[in-house]
Amino acid sequence: MEASDTLSETTIPYLQLDPEVEAAIRADRAAGRPSPHRFEDEAVVRRDDLPHDRATLTRPAFARDIEKILNIPAYNRYTDKTQVFSFVQNDDICRRGLHVQLVSRIARGIGALLGLNEQLIEAIALGHDVGHTPFGHAGERFLSAVYHEHTGRWFNHNVHSVRVLDKLYRRNISLQTLDGVLCHNGEFAQQVLTLGTLEGFEALDALVEACNADESTIGTLRPSTLEGCVVRVSDMIAYVGKDRADALAMGVIDTLDVFDSDVIGLNNAKIINNLTVDIVNHSYGRDRIAMSEEVFADLKRAKRQNYEVIYGREGMVDDTSNIVEEMFAQMYERVLDDLRAGDEGSPVMRHHVARLCAASRTITPERYLAQDLNDVVADYLASMTDSYFMAIYEHLFGERRPVSLRGYCADL
Repeated sequence: MEASDTLSETTIPYLQLDPEVEAAIRADRAAGRPSPHRFEDEAVVRRDDLPHDRATLTRPAFARDIEKILNIPAYNRYTDKTQVFSFVQNDDICRRGLHVQLVSRIARGIGALLGLNEQLIEAIALGHDVGHTPFGHAGERFLSAVYHEHTGRWFNHNVHSVRVLDKLYRRNISLQTLDGVLCHNGEFAQQVLTLGTLEGFEALDALVEACNADESTIGTLRPSTLEGCVVRVSDMIAYVGKDRADALAMGVIDTLDVFDSDVIGLNNAKIINNLTVDIVNHSYGRDRIAMSEEVFADLKRAKRQNYEVIYGREGMVDDTSNIVEEMFAQMYERVLDDLRAGDEGSPVMRHHVARLCAASRTITPERYLAQDLNDVVADYLASMTDSYFMAIYEHLFGERRPVSLRGYCADL
């Protein structure tokens, strides 16, 4: 028995592929037959038909998207953004940079078994959280609240990820990748994911605006490719078990016995295997991504229990969430004041506007600052890493807020 296993865990088996499904996968692979529902590279759509963005043998369509995403500053910043646990010095727990890699790995594994386009899957997975705030979902809530107070609109990280890729850094990312990023929100679990329709960039732009105006729209989003559907379900698979492993490592829980399961298991490895197998068994050769009723019910229970046991405090050490919420409100007002005053020496101008415009290649400061300045504030705050947020707060206000930090030597 592994150290993380419990007695109840050992009674739940590792699921196996249905023999008929496994035989079909092997036969299709041997014959070189991909899924009839695979999104083919030749059908890629970009906002601008630029010669240097056209696919080649050495740089296929969605490989270009992968490379574009990997080489923007927002991707670098994944490294110091909270996945679950904020204010913790611990190199062994998951940060957002590892999370997107785990999503990519799990999604590509499922996609390979289903005969889908693995490069499109990887592009969506690596880009799906580039618009996320510091301090995880707590930071997202705090920013959305103050942004809504000023504008009547809402901030959501999946929508902002599209803005980062499509509007801010302007890398001419494909419609298919952006669609998958927009529709990835794994908080909305469904037993069967059927395809949505997205006819072009005008429809994408309208959908983004609808989400900003009414955040309930996000609950209606459906990816228009099976690759996007796979990433969406893999987002859940990647965090349900890994967050439990981190909670054990952090001492938030002492045992996995605080959770229940009938089918998918309790530990990370078994959860990944059993969800992957069930999805492939119920999705192979079909035009949707599905789970069995039993596995879907167990997944919903696992997510609910994670919220009750782990996410209720959003990983904030010693209940520091109220302090961080106040800091977001203060930072928002100060950055907005600096923008209105046109303060060229302010952090938002030097660290955000100047660097973004240089990295975007096509945006000028004048054009960027001509929009609603609240959007610029949201862009800046969302772009921050956890440590940068704290450093800029101290720089702007000349004080260090009493936030508890669990340091490397806390247990010594």
